[in-house]
Amino acid sequence: MKKLFYILCFLSIGSIIGAQTTIQPRQMDYSYSGVLYSEESSFQVGLHSSGFYLGYRKWLIKKYYLTTFYHFDLANLKHPKEYHQSIRAQSVLHNIPSGNGFTYGKQNSFFALRGGLGARRYYSEKAKRKGVSVALTYEGGASLGILKPYYLDISTYENDRYFIRAIRYSENSKSEFLDLNKIAGSSSVLKGLTQISVIPGLQGKAALNFAFGEAEQFIKSLEAGLGIDVYMRKIPIMIESPNTAYFINFFLGIDFGKRK
Repeated sequence: MKKLFYILCFLSIGSIIGAQTTIQPRQMDYSYSGVLYSEESSFQVGLHSSGFYLGYRKWLIKKYYLTTFYHFDLANLKHPKEYHQSIRAQSVLHNIPSGNGFTYGKQNSFFALRGGLGARRYYSEKAKRKGVSVALTYEGGASLGILKPYYLDISTYENDRYFIRAIRYSENSKSEFLDLNKIAGSSSVLKGLTQISVIPGLQGKAALNFAFGEAEQFIKSLEAGLGIDVYMRKIPIMIESPNTAYFINFFLGIDFGKRK
């Protein structure tokens, strides 16, 4: 009887302990659980072989590894032969009031206003709260070339005095425009804004993107790749150097923005 009593007591105590103990399921760590965002906005600043660019992207997140976007940017596109130089020493000696450097033989400045559609495909995931994700970004679209006349300040000697006047290149002004002894520097960047012309074209680019940062909500990434702009005709940037209708550029830029 004693053995039976001890067995019953043991079972009763076990039942009470079991009744008072709640078995908790494994807790999930929601501190970094891959929140499902639907869109992103980001700004770009970068350098390329022909100058610089500023851009904006609006993203739509399709899948965890695929994001589509539309994109706008403004870039300056330089000719390989452009060389910025200071004013000549004799201009200073003659008290010509100009301190602006200039590009010899340049007749137009050229900019590109670009828009396109593209996608980014991720090929790796960041480690929890740190690490780098790698993605391929590609896009294509239109490029509107903006051609702005380039003005030089030219010195003339009249009535025992030097005078400065701004001129743009033409067949009539060619001899003065290319005369280093008369160039006093470049004119104001605002000169020629009312004389711009546009040239339509196409653009495309592909790049590797490296995303950094601990928080998924904020975008911080580095992008490096290759882009091309092709226009309907040759772009007359330089006077005596061959001009082309296309620009191929390596670029390096940063993205910063936010997801929601």
